[in-house]
Amino acid sequence: MIRLRPYKPCDAERVLSWCGDEETFLLWGGARFGAFPLPAEAVNRKYLTENGDCAEPDNFYPVTACEGSEPVGHFIIRYLHGDPHILRFGWVIVDGSRRGRGIGRQMLTLGLRYAFGILGAEKVTIGVFEHNLPAYRCYRACGFRLAAEQPGQTEEILGEPQRVVEMEIDREEFV
Repeated sequence: MIRLRPYKPCDAERVLSWCGDEETFLLWGGARFGAFPLPAEAVNRKYLTENGDCAEPDNFYPVTACEGSEPVGHFIIRYLHGDPHILRFGWVIVDGSRRGRGIGRQMLTLGLRYAFGILGAEKVTIGVFEHNLPAYRCYRACGFRLAAEQPGQTEEILGEPQRVVEMEIDREEFV
C-alpha cells in the first residue's frame, strides 16, 4: 500500500538514484536542476531554497510516495500561475526496480485525491514527453486526458527535440 508524505532532504539521494542514466534523468526533468549526474544538494537547493523556481512563496509542494517507510516514488505539486483552482503535477518518478507494478498510478491517484479533496483544485495538469509511453499510459490510467490546447513545446533529450504533450483532469472527471 502506498502513502504520501512531504519530501524530506534525505529523499534527494534516493530520487536521484532512480535516474540511473542520462535519458531517465532528462525525462524526469533533471535539466531544470543541472547536468547529469546531479548531486543531492542541487535537488535540495531547488526545492528548499529556490521554491522549485516558483515566484509565489506558497506554491511548491514536493511529495514522496512510500511503501511502509521505503520511498518508492516522487512528484511535485504546484499552483499553475498562482491560480488556486489549477494545480500542476511534475517531476514524476518511480523507483526503477519497482516500475510496472502500478506504483505511479497509485501515487498520482493519491495526489489527485489530495489536490481535489484538500487543496480544492478544479483542474490538475501534467506534461509528458510524447515518446515516454509508460508515463503517458500511467497518466491515462489515472484519468488524465489530452488537453484541448497543445502549446507545441519541445525540449531536447540527448540532442533530439522531443514534443511535450499536455494532459489534464477536471474535478468532475476524477472518480
